[in-house]
Amino acid sequence: MLTIDNLNELGANTGEGLKRCMGREDMYLKLVPRALNDTNFEKLKEAVGEGDLTAAFEAAHALKGVSGNLSLTPIFDKSEEITELLRIKSDADYAVLVEELIGIRDRFRALCE
Repeated sequence: MLTIDNLNELGANTGEGLKRCMGREDMYLKLVPRALNDTNFEKLKEAVGEGDLTAAFEAAHALKGVSGNLSLTPIFDKSEEITELLRIKSDADYAVLVEELIGIRDRFRALCE
């Protein structure tokens, strides 16, 4: 079940996220599932698989923004790591990083079931 307490247990900073939603818990809890179902997760995975680092950067950067606005800290942190590596075109194993990000996202998504 998606609750503020469950989100906090997974490392979200719901206090900050709620501030951005004017303290409206109902709005925040409505936005979280939308963020977790953002199509940029799939776009990132696909772009990395195709070796399109420009598209991968755009998707990772978008995920960083969405997760940052809602203070979904673990997702934000991994998105930021991927974004910055892509920004400098680092020779990294992006597929592994993306799978880690999706795993984090899936732990959050399980709360929505």
